[in-house]
Amino acid sequence: MSRITAPPSWMRLTGVRLLLLFLIFALVSGVVNAINMAVSGLPLVALISGLVTAGLAILAYRVVTGWLEQRAVTEAEPGTLLREAGRGTLIGIALFTVTIAVIAIFGGYRIGGGGSFGAMISTFGLMCGVAVVEEIMLRGVVFRIVEQWAGTVVALAVSGLLFGALHLFNDGATIWGALAIAAEAGIMLGAAYVATRSLWLPIGLHLGWNFAELGLFGATVSGSGLRDGGLVRGLATGSDAVSGGAFGPEASIFAVIAGVAVSVVLLRRAAKAGRIVAPSWRR
Repeated sequence: MSRITAPPSWMRLTGVRLLLLFLIFALVSGVVNAINMAVSGLPLVALISGLVTAGLAILAYRVVTGWLEQRAVTEAEPGTLLREAGRGTLIGIALFTVTIAVIAIFGGYRIGGGGSFGAMISTFGLMCGVAVVEEIMLRGVVFRIVEQWAGTVVALAVSGLLFGALHLFNDGATIWGALAIAAEAGIMLGAAYVATRSLWLPIGLHLGWNFAELGLFGATVSGSGLRDGGLVRGLATGSDAVSGGAFGPEASIFAVIAGVAVSVVLLRRAAKAGRIVAPSWRR
């Protein structure tokens, strides 16, 4: 890529890069969410909007990060996007389907009515934007830059806890729900990045899980209060420990178990490939 004008040296300091990139993509997240929510009632428009805003967010990440860090942005290499994100999406859908099935078996979920195909399409568009921007912020920015300084273990903890904390702003948020999503999704998505050194698998996992949760099973996503966006309308029943209560299935103990199990598999794969990074002071 062209390096006509390099950024000033102070902008490339670890803390400055972290703060600057995070703020930029937090702003992008707000814009993307506003646009996608505004067109959520128009299925085809919502789908196109979600795909376009996701693509623009990826382009912005490649351009801004490439300029600021003066490097090839290999973690967002477009040539492998469709294959790896598609694989991750299918895995995410399958993982949530198994999780909600177990929750239902233990009395924590049932179908309370029908939804619509249009609502499902709108949800897919919405979740495309959500998955891409959140993964850019949490894995592409926070995890990656913290890992460069403090290593993989610290980066997993920091990005996971921040991921959970951001969900405390949702309408149905609870402390347990935030901790649960930090453990199951924050760690899992970070582990997916470590295992592949690419944003595509975590983006796909995030998209597939969220889409299945709301778009297929009509369950509440991360305490957001969104319910009528799927083929059916799901209801949380029984114990909150099983169903996840108002926060949704992600606060279920079974979702935590599923996420942690996948994280272990991914981190073992990363360790075998030599992709676990030590803190900078131990290298």
